[in-house]
Amino acid sequence: MTITVPDWAGQVADEQPYPMVFATISGAHLYGFASVDSDVDLRAAHVLPISEVAGLRHGPETINHIGDRDGVELDLVTHDLAKCARLLLGRSGDVLEQVTSPLVVRTSPLHEELLSLVPGCLTDGYGAHYLGFSISSEKLFAKTGELKPALYLLRTLATGLHLMRTGQVQADLNLLWQDARLPYVPDLIAAKRQGEHRPLGVDPGLPTPDAIMADVVRLRAELTDAKAATGLPQQPAAADALHELVVRARLRP
Repeated sequence: MTITVPDWAGQVADEQPYPMVFATISGAHLYGFASVDSDVDLRAAHVLPISEVAGLRHGPETINHIGDRDGVELDLVTHDLAKCARLLLGRSGDVLEQVTSPLVVRTSPLHEELLSLVPGCLTDGYGAHYLGFSISSEKLFAKTGELKPALYLLRTLATGLHLMRTGQVQADLNLLWQDARLPYVPDLIAAKRQGEHRPLGVDPGLPTPDAIMADVVRLRAELTDAKAATGLPQQPAAADALHELVVRARLRP
């Protein structure tokens, strides 16, 4: 079953008060296990004009909106381009995945330039991001024992491991489970699409929480080792280029 992004996602981006650099889809749609009732996580970057950064009044670095569109919950977050760049340089895996998401609903020449600079933003510090994020994801899984947090936890570790090993961003668990040695993931995804809050340990065809946690421990150890051995640098190389990109974006008429 294929879950598609609603057509109105691009319209929501067009309704925002500032020029868009990009608007992409994140969350379960990006991770490859959206359900028919999954929220739409729209992530974007906008450009504040000079008049809203140089004077006494500063425009919003981040705009958040949660609402409903055609019966689907919409979660919109858009950062000013300067904040987006700072987060990229500061090893934010969330923003990294948003900028590079293949689920693009709005793009621009600035987005293309930003994408070209992503390799220069990658450092071994992103390994720490995914390790840290896996801890909070594990707490939610331990609390609920449900399918959804299990998939989020496995996805986080598999994405971090792939990034440290290859230097490439890949957030879709359908494209990660084989290298991560998680043969039951397709069954987990199929089950989640039938109901996000199904508990594990009930369906005999699915792994138990203990089995998943054994893989979590393994993946975390592998990610720690991959971070230590990665070819990614310790410091980003694209800081100056990102600064120039933000300045040029501000000065465009």
